[in-house]
Amino acid sequence: MQIEEMFLKRRSTREFSEKQIDDETLESICKLAVLAPSAVNLQPYNLFAVNGKKAAEFTPNVQIDGANGWASGAKAYIVIEERAPHSVITRDGRTISNAPFIANDVGILSAFIVLAAESMGLGSCIIGIRNEKGIAKFLDLPENSLFPLVIALGYPANDCRAKERRRRDFNKTYKLIK
Repeated sequence: MQIEEMFLKRRSTREFSEKQIDDETLESICKLAVLAPSAVNLQPYNLFAVNGKKAAEFTPNVQIDGANGWASGAKAYIVIEERAPHSVITRDGRTISNAPFIANDVGILSAFIVLAAESMGLGSCIIGIRNEKGIAKFLDLPENSLFPLVIALGYPANDCRAKERRRRDFNKTYKLIK
């Protein structure tokens, strides 16, 4: 699938078929995703793929106060854990930290994940509502671990993507300056 076709086709999917995702597909998505650029190439994240019966057990961690009821249909999740910032000494002798860039790096990573999933025929939805303490407990990690985004995955249900895509008028979004 060409990149332009993926951009035009990809949508947040909230209706999934019953088809399960094999572990190799999840690993392939994550291998592609970690090719995403990051500040000072520090890749300030870890990825956890949650699949099968464990995905169903994980789901309550993204269903808070009635949100994301549709997530019960997700067949897998990719959980992004944020790693602690690092200070890096550059060639100029300056010490800089990647801390101001971690949110950007996670955003870029999530875009790579959903596009890799799309290229393999999977639907995805980026989830920001989550129970970080519950996720840490589920993954057996320290309670203060940070999980900025979770991505739900599954094969799209028939016709769930047929809705017209609404976007802000391009001319209100874009301006060429020269």
